[in-house]
Amino acid sequence: MNRLANEKSPYLLQHAHNPVDWYPWGADAFDRAMKEDRPIFLSIGYSTCHWCHVMERESFEDETVARLLNEMFVPIKVDREERPDVDGVYMKVCQMMTGSGGWPLTIIMTPDRRPFFAATYIPKEDRFGSPGMLRLLPAIDELWRTQRDRLLGSVDRIVEQAAAHVGTMGGNGEPDERVLDKAFTTLLDNFDDQNGGFGRAPKFPSPHNLVFLLGYWKEKGIGKARSMVEDTLMAMRAGGMYDHVGHGFHRYSTDREWKLPHFEKMLYDQAGMLLAYLEGYQATGNDVLRATAEEIADYVLNDMTGTKGGFHSAEDADSEGEEGKFYVWTIEELSKVLEVDALRFLRETFVLSEAGNFLEEATGERTGANVLYRTSMEGYPEPEWEAIRTHLDSVRSKRIRPSLDDKVLTDWNGLMIAALARAGRVLENERYVEAATNAARFITDTMDVDGTLLHRYRDGDAAIPGNLDDYAFMMWGLLELYLSTMDPGHLASALDLAERTIELFEDPDYGGFYFTREDGERLPFRDRETYDGAMPSGYSVAVSELLRLSTITGRSDLSETAWNAIKAVSRQLDRSPTGMTHLLSALIYGYGGHTKIVIVGRDHDDGKAAIAGYLRTAYQPDTLVIDLDPEVKEQPLFRIAPDLAELEMVDDRTTVYLCKGTSCSAPVHTLEELRSLLT
Repeated sequence: MNRLANEKSPYLLQHAHNPVDWYPWGADAFDRAMKEDRPIFLSIGYSTCHWCHVMERESFEDETVARLLNEMFVPIKVDREERPDVDGVYMKVCQMMTGSGGWPLTIIMTPDRRPFFAATYIPKEDRFGSPGMLRLLPAIDELWRTQRDRLLGSVDRIVEQAAAHVGTMGGNGEPDERVLDKAFTTLLDNFDDQNGGFGRAPKFPSPHNLVFLLGYWKEKGIGKARSMVEDTLMAMRAGGMYDHVGHGFHRYSTDREWKLPHFEKMLYDQAGMLLAYLEGYQATGNDVLRATAEEIADYVLNDMTGTKGGFHSAEDADSEGEEGKFYVWTIEELSKVLEVDALRFLRETFVLSEAGNFLEEATGERTGANVLYRTSMEGYPEPEWEAIRTHLDSVRSKRIRPSLDDKVLTDWNGLMIAALARAGRVLENERYVEAATNAARFITDTMDVDGTLLHRYRDGDAAIPGNLDDYAFMMWGLLELYLSTMDPGHLASALDLAERTIELFEDPDYGGFYFTREDGERLPFRDRETYDGAMPSGYSVAVSELLRLSTITGRSDLSETAWNAIKAVSRQLDRSPTGMTHLLSALIYGYGGHTKIVIVGRDHDDGKAAIAGYLRTAYQPDTLVIDLDPEVKEQPLFRIAPDLAELEMVDDRTTVYLCKGTSCSAPVHTLEELRSLLT
């Protein structure tokens, strides 16, 4: 056992038995490197990363490689999900030095944390003209001892360039609305008309792109934007990237047809896809999208929820040392566990073959195993399929399941809280709202300590000061909970997080937000994360939620901060709008004029029920719906949003107001009148 045995991260614990003398990130490692004048070998990954497992088996479990690392370097292991601040800085360095990035991320740097070598996966032996660990490590050690000036000649320049890139803020003022058209045109040019999605293989779901397209359709009335989303959502649901037996989405598709997945399941993917399928259902009325949203939510509640209410981070791609083994089926196995009619239905509905459709990644050869994917979603859900699915799920449950990364991350939980709260509202399922409420309570009680939001919880230990994503995503989750429950306590908590976000992360010079606190750990530079990745950036989420909070509370200071953040990245938006689609969705909302619908009526009133039911399912992404009880005169809500106290029930009937900015329409009383007002 090495030093990682004392850590909480499942990823670090996976490496606790390596012969490598790993250190966790911390002062002990840097002090030793400084004292012994050794470079640092920094390896960054995460617990469900397939190629991280490969590099561990090939190199970090190998005695020869371990000896080189232990004698020549101070080796440090970092879980990128625990320390996104560390990962973000050195990933930018890797991209600047090599033109690409990914995990495992390999950085070799000086004892004072300045990087001079960057790579991703490195094989043990030389391969395809690139040096392996056995040749690379001694070569760097030789240069460090004999030609250090040459080795470090570009270190300062690399750090300065990365820091300058991060610091390039101060845009050209408020973005022109044409940036929305530019983003749509770019996505349209990259759209795969045959298979849905964008570009070629590998294909990632990128749900924030789909949500933007739906908002763009609503704003501009361009039907192609909506059909692109519906086609993509249906194709992903039919493909092998979706787990047809146990539900939930795998990480991405290795091919352009969505057939063969990379099998890890991430919490943030489930949350993002849940939001996309909910909005897709609202915009199209497609019941398959509704059913898929329900299945995603049920998967999270059944398989990714901890006993205390927090949501776990991920399920691995590998089991028993093989990627996807838990999920694939041979025809022989299916014929043993299914009746003749059930097997016939399966072969008619899914694409299966005796030789298998699953290809071994390294060789490209068929393995004899099949990933379940459908030819189409026509007729779904079929009564016979649910019985077959339940039986296959029972059979599969007897296999060795992929490992579960059971740490609770505040930002990912905030995103899932937002998704489940909205799912409960749209689908009228109180179970989802309850799960979101329990998770929010867990985060608030366990991870919010003395005014500091912490990032990670596992095995009784809450630790690591929160970053921008933690504050922004929890703000989103709490605001969605308020909109689903009308509990002003959730609104008050969201507003408190908004104020702390501005205090801790806002750039007072250029506007916008840093990723880390000013008093955070010393790294080569203070990072910003403005572009969306697998999930929206905390920067964009902060902007979006500040605008929505401003709508409810009437506080112009919140919207002013949000618009300053938008202006700060206007150059980036113009240069690469499809890299910031969540911010573009916030921009659509902002251009819409801060719209809210306020319903004042008694809960037992049939007219109120009809209006509330319509607004739950109607696609109104630029509108917030607030429900007021006329019987309650001293509401905590009115202390937060005093303007709402002026809106009263008229003629003792349910009364609805449509408000934009600081002005509201004349009151209406019926669903027909409201529909007329909305159109």
